[in-house]
Amino acid sequence: MRAALRLARNGIGTTHPNPRVGAVVVRDGVLLGRGWHVRPGGPHAEVAALADAGEGARGATLYVTLEPCAGHGRTPPCCHAILAAGIRRVVYGSTDPNPRMAGGGAWLADHGIAVTGGVLAEACDRLNRPFLHGLRRQRPWILAKAAVSLDGKLATETGEARWISSEESRRHLHRIRAEMDAIVVGGGTLCADDPRLTPRGVRRRGANPLRVVIARRLPPFMATAHLCDDAAPSRIYWQSGRQEDAARWRESGVELVAFRRLEEVFDHLYREGRLAVMVEGGGRLFGALFRARLVDELLLYQAPLLLGGERAVGLWMGDGVDRVGQAPRLIDPVRRRLGCDQWIRGLIGYPGSERSSRRNGGPRTEAKGAQPVHGGSFVAGS
Repeated sequence: MRAALRLARNGIGTTHPNPRVGAVVVRDGVLLGRGWHVRPGGPHAEVAALADAGEGARGATLYVTLEPCAGHGRTPPCCHAILAAGIRRVVYGSTDPNPRMAGGGAWLADHGIAVTGGVLAEACDRLNRPFLHGLRRQRPWILAKAAVSLDGKLATETGEARWISSEESRRHLHRIRAEMDAIVVGGGTLCADDPRLTPRGVRRRGANPLRVVIARRLPPFMATAHLCDDAAPSRIYWQSGRQEDAARWRESGVELVAFRRLEEVFDHLYREGRLAVMVEGGGRLFGALFRARLVDELLLYQAPLLLGGERAVGLWMGDGVDRVGQAPRLIDPVRRRLGCDQWIRGLIGYPGSERSSRRNGGPRTEAKGAQPVHGGSFVAGS
């Protein structure tokens, strides 16, 4: 199953809105076939692994990270291919929660194939956390990422933020970006930093993530902005602004989409099949997202710096909570060192939510050499 999980990761960046799935065919300890789901409409992982194994699949065991589908979508049900190939046993990780596709395990058992489910289910679920979350909530999985000082500042009073985090942290961030479907910043961050919002120095099989700016007022047109280059598609969600600026942004290839409420932005991204979204600031956008209970996970790169300043931008700007009991909490956070920085990541639990009932004993430190949560992304940790 671990081999199937490694194969499934090959689909990061290409499978959305479908899940990331890997499969291997094994007999007597010998790996005969392997495959993963590459893109929507393409062969599922099981079918690819069976094709790779050929006649060797007869009487073998199929390991797959997600329960084989029993429904007919863009491709025929995988269960039929498994039966036709003569597979003797199927072992799967996650149970398929999609009502249109679920039930493959039971179907195979009814047709005389031995079936074992739930093997490494937690790791398989983590790999497809955005997909599973989308089925339940009908919106993307939102990861808030920030590089902060020890006193929680995103920048100095003058707005300087380069570089708070270490070079090691920035390299790590690019691995995480490569696993996203969209990368989001606020209008203030666009104007202050002109961020590239692309993964660099890492391998990504699909197109770069969509670059997104959320701004109540449309930022003035910036002819040299990275948003206008061809490194990735770009979009600005806006509420008001000068039509002249709007026309020039559009002429430069940037898509403009009007919105009224913050939730509408992420609803729109989800309808496009963008399941994993990372928000990189700034402080006012983070504050709005936390107040709206939209952040699902937090990733901090905390540098050993003290910036101070009443006017310096903090992680959460705008209205905060009135009482400590109303505060969002990190659930089972993981902590590790990256250069001179501390890397902290955990799920967000909001008061009264199911996740918040999982009390924790504070950050846990990953063992040396442990797989990071992102880059290994959703596969390990958090």
